[in-house]
Amino acid sequence: MSVQGKTVMITGASRGIGEAAAREFARAGANVVLVARGQDAIAGIAGEIGAQALAIPCDVSKFWEVERAVQAAEDAFGSVDILVNNAGMIEPVAHLAAIDPADWDRVIDVNLKGVFYGMRAALPGMIARGGGSILNISSGAATNAIEGWSHYCASKAGVLMLTRMGDKENRDAGVRVIGLSPGTVATDMQREIKASGVNPVSQLDWSVHIPPDWPAKALVWMCGADADGYLGQDISLRDEGIRRAVGLIA
Repeated sequence: MSVQGKTVMITGASRGIGEAAAREFARAGANVVLVARGQDAIAGIAGEIGAQALAIPCDVSKFWEVERAVQAAEDAFGSVDILVNNAGMIEPVAHLAAIDPADWDRVIDVNLKGVFYGMRAALPGMIARGGGSILNISSGAATNAIEGWSHYCASKAGVLMLTRMGDKENRDAGVRVIGLSPGTVATDMQREIKASGVNPVSQLDWSVHIPPDWPAKALVWMCGADADGYLGQDISLRDEGIRRAVGLIA
């Protein structure tokens, strides 16, 4: 489908992939709802985008805040047609034997429960309207154990299963659920990973990371029929065929 005139709600929209996605969807003609804890940051981005953008401060680890954000988006634009579950964190990088359980819990609350809360809040409206798209930001960590990332790997494995479950339960209602595994992206999270010095990912040269606008463009592409073959799955942006389909490479 064209995203022209549709409304997309993006979590973690204050920076990185979320910010790039908000700008890319707006350029494609969508209304964009920017959701994040950083109120000033999303307000500034929404102001730059213009009248088709709305900033809603929200902590995705609290269901009532996510539910309220979806309602505010529907009040402003009439519907939430596309949900991008992008909010995520990885700090602190630490071994299982040493990590503070409260820190481990916090990553699960944001990365996994935050995705469930977004889906739970948006799905009833999508089902009632007969369609919509839910795009979950996944990771290669969903299927690979990476030293120091037990919380992140566990959360992304859970997100992959939520993508599969969302598709299994809601495809017949017209709701499309797809995951995007973007690979390593030049964002603040990669700076945190590099600073940790733990595992091979932290040793990667900065030049190998893709720019945030690549996954942003992929997310817009995922709203169209060309991505229907990937319903209930993760799309890997490391795949040259996907990069070509999105128009990132010739």
